[in-house]
Amino acid sequence: MDEIQLRTAKENLSQFVDQAVAGEPVVITRHGKPQVVLVSWEEWNRVSRSVPSFGWLLAHPPAGIEDVPVRTGRRSRRLPDL
Repeated sequence: MDEIQLRTAKENLSQFVDQAVAGEPVVITRHGKPQVVLVSWEEWNRVSRSVPSFGWLLAHPPAGIEDVPVRTGRRSRRLPDL
């Protein structure tokens, strides 16, 4: 994966778009720090569809109430019966 400065990306954008479309992401830096990654539309769609949103994860937790450990000790509280 190439890492290029923003100035270089501006001057040669077409070249880096072609590179991303060919399957090679490009990291664009500003003042030496990574800022963005240029990827193809196909790759963006693949990645954005495969990762669930935070809101979806909150609504559909992968664990049940039986998977949550009951705390022990002085400050423990009993979980309510559902």
